[in-house]
Amino acid sequence: MDKEIILTNEGLNELNQELLHLINVVRPQVIEELVEARAQGDLSENADYDAARNRQAEVEARIKEIEGMLAKVTIIDDKGKKTSEVKIGNTVTFTNQKTKKEMTVKIVGAIEADPFENKISNESPLAKAMIGRLAGDVMEVKELKEPYKITIKEIK
Repeated sequence: MDKEIILTNEGLNELNQELLHLINVVRPQVIEELVEARAQGDLSENADYDAARNRQAEVEARIKEIEGMLAKVTIIDDKGKKTSEVKIGNTVTFTNQKTKKEMTVKIVGAIEADPFENKISNESPLAKAMIGRLAGDVMEVKELKEPYKITIKEIK
């Protein structure tokens, strides 16, 4: 069974932009590279031709991958809805009970997750512990190393 792809509106826009870029910019560039490589003559020992064919295969595979994702996408509306309960698409501020460190993360689908932008996957232990909880709740996050407790401060 195919797994559903969860995206925010922002993530959907990024995926659509990547698809359009691949189709309208990258694909024509690769075709041009193939034409130039073919013009060099003998294809049996033509490294430029082999590289262009490999690049073409990569681009076409990525286009098919994105089209497949878009066919299975579920959009999470993450704008303007006030919620008291943590859901995918929310930005959550919490405090680690042990370190007293406060953090803010946005819970997104696995495809959009980016720890450098504080976007965590809804499949991560931290997100799983927070989903369905309310501001003020204290819960245990079961991680591989050692479980720890957090307190949810704010949900946006």
